[in-house]
Amino acid sequence: MSDPHAFAALLPNVEAVARAAGAIAMEFFRPGAPTRAEVSHKPGGSPVTEADLRIDRFLRDRLHALSPDLGWLSEESADSPERLGRDALFVVDPIDGTRGFAAGDPCFAICVAIIAGGLPVLGVVHAPALDETFVALAGGGARRNGAAIAVSRRRELAGASVSAPDSLAADLRRSGLSFSQQPRLPSLAMRLLRVAHGEFDAALARKNAHDWDIAAADLMLREAGGALTDFSGHAPLYNRADPIHPALAAGPPGLQADLIQAAREGAARAARRPAPEEP
Repeated sequence: MSDPHAFAALLPNVEAVARAAGAIAMEFFRPGAPTRAEVSHKPGGSPVTEADLRIDRFLRDRLHALSPDLGWLSEESADSPERLGRDALFVVDPIDGTRGFAAGDPCFAICVAIIAGGLPVLGVVHAPALDETFVALAGGGARRNGAAIAVSRRRELAGASVSAPDSLAADLRRSGLSFSQQPRLPSLAMRLLRVAHGEFDAALARKNAHDWDIAAADLMLREAGGALTDFSGHAPLYNRADPIHPALAAGPPGLQADLIQAAREGAARAARRPAPEEP
């Protein structure tokens, strides 16, 4: 399936499936308290809950019923090289922000994207505990709870509101930039979407984000007038053999180049610092 009109026809149904998955998540979510779901850990230490796995199965069943010819990539499913031969595929994060979800933080989301030709063409991000649903189609704009969204109109990076991990925020400060550091939200998708609808002026993400973390939000940023790129200015490509991405920057076109330059300059200054002397 590569017809844009066919993807447009899928959007209401994909949104409905994401909302239904959100209802499953809310069965296990306890605001400000540990989840009711059983929690285990993957190799490497990241948590996965009973809710992640149940939602993954639900999404796979329901989305494949909508479009059986699409491939599949999900954080909680075994990957298969079969997806690389597909013209289009679903890319899914059953719960983006699992660590926060397990601890009772409402900033988690169900993320669904359709990738065609290496780029996202449809996206849905549903944050049930925040009562927020974002949808986007390539060339069709982006919406939050039904209302069109747009990135900040800010053109000066100095004084901007920026969400970033502490290490990347430190790089910005080393470059001499003065800015308002915003919370680093548990869900990377929601961090990027705060930029897409103008609540944050810009955001940074450390390396090692996966396709499922960013694909839907990437489309929404683009459709809201912004950009998501690596620190060389290249937009992400999806459905590669290795679905992992380098450090990323998100913002309006007027800030993006300056944001990347400041982050790179600060990192370079940190690298030039002399090592502390041995006692």
